[in-house]
Amino acid sequence: MKAELKFMMVFRFTPNFKYQPTEAEMVQMQEQWGGFIGNIAIQEKLISTYQLGFEGKQIAADLSVSEGILISENKTLGGNMVVKANSLEEATTMAKDCPILKMGGTVEIRTITPMEN
Repeated sequence: MKAELKFMMVFRFTPNFKYQPTEAEMVQMQEQWGGFIGNIAIQEKLISTYQLGFEGKQIAADLSVSEGILISENKTLGGNMVVKANSLEEATTMAKDCPILKMGGTVEIRTITPMEN
């Protein structure tokens, strides 16, 4: 039997700071995300998942610090998830159910390589 590999799903979306979802829309989004994450967890494929906030700082190579998050090509990172899968194709299939896709966002699936000390 082939050992399962680890993959990271990176969620990107276009933030709209002028629009605040209604309470009903927030509940619906939470239910969609809960179903997506729960389905992966039930399969015992979930390792971790994190939602990123909008507060942050950026440090440049010259050690200068700027306030705020990076928005590139009108998109920013919304979070990530680490999953177990037998192949990149299996991880890609899992990602196709991600609610961020319904919002016009994207999911990037990447292999994970452990960093050596």
